[in-house]
Amino acid sequence: MNDIRRPATADVPPEEPSARLRPRGLVDLRGRHDPPAVLLYPPGAVVVVSGLPGSGKSTLMRRWSACAATVDPRVVHEACQSVMPERLPYAVYRPWARLTYARWLRTEARGGAPLLVHDCGSRSWMRRWLARTAGRQGRELHLVLLDVGVAEALAGQAARGRRAPGRVFAKHRRGLGRLLGTLSAAAGAPGDRLPGAVLPVPDAVAEAASVVLLDRTSREHVAAVEFGSGTGRAGPEPGVTQPSASGERR
Repeated sequence: MNDIRRPATADVPPEEPSARLRPRGLVDLRGRHDPPAVLLYPPGAVVVVSGLPGSGKSTLMRRWSACAATVDPRVVHEACQSVMPERLPYAVYRPWARLTYARWLRTEARGGAPLLVHDCGSRSWMRRWLARTAGRQGRELHLVLLDVGVAEALAGQAARGRRAPGRVFAKHRRGLGRLLGTLSAAAGAPGDRLPGAVLPVPDAVAEAASVVLLDRTSREHVAAVEFGSGTGRAGPEPGVTQPSASGERR
């Protein structure tokens, strides 16, 4: 499963400095029709991509996977399914698949390299564990959350020919709904934000150094992630924009 690690791609051309953003704090890109094309994270960062089943997490991670290893439970599911009799339901070997996934995630998280993790987002204990594991090595946890409606998520499941069980989907919907409500309240309306201020990460996701909120439109514009030098605390590098509470680049 480790063969999903791929070599880094070339940097964004220097003539497009505004296309790169280093997220810090809470960054709300929902409703933006000109979001950055590249998100720049510190070296060795663990980036968790969350959202409802069918919201486009796997597609986004495939787009971003050139610069980092990716851990996607669907890969484990399909690998286990390929060696099982076709008539055997997934529920029978789900414990084996989950154990395999947990071992894979632990190995990658402890490896020290940049990492993209596919996660539903409703399990706060998973984020806390990843943050502790990364923090022991001086690395950071960052979160990207897809704010996609139920109808679109169900349509995404239908398009890929895989539907999450109703009980599972409902559980994720409740958990993500609470989290998105908290984050939306913290982000506030654009007109209420102080220009130039960086919004703090709410206590509900205090383990994350940044939270980026994407909707359907902005999701399609963010083409890649990069893992560059520095931690992002000392100000922007040349050609890198910093988030502001007003939602504008500066």
